[in-house]
Amino acid sequence: MTTIRLWSDAEVEGHPAVKAVFDDIRTTRRSDFINNFWRALANDPAALARTWDSLKAVMLAEGPLDPLTRELIYIAVSTANGCSYCIHSHTAAARAKGMTDAQHLHLTAIIGMAAQTNALVTALQVPVDTAFLIES
Repeated sequence: MTTIRLWSDAEVEGHPAVKAVFDDIRTTRRSDFINNFWRALANDPAALARTWDSLKAVMLAEGPLDPLTRELIYIAVSTANGCSYCIHSHTAAARAKGMTDAQHLHLTAIIGMAAQTNALVTALQVPVDTAFLIES
């Protein structure tokens, strides 16, 4: 259960700043669907606008990583942070961008392997090899 009120479309209509962001989300995504993350953030219109602008800049703007790769990274980070909502949301987004079942299974294997080796290195406090350090 949520710890904050999720805004309805009727409530959004009465708040121009929130409505502007929701309208931009709908236009940008070419969908009428506004997910619960944005509905929760509507309680803080400044945070809503700032987060949407940042997400567009990182996830939607042109860049050296293709959209599917960005979603795969988002899934991996969300898994590491234990964010079930984000895992589900970005898995759906990755599937919409063409992720196959085989790619998803390979991704989860990589996430599991990284979690295992990260835990081992942390527990053993293995020093970083000088060959991995970037020289100034």
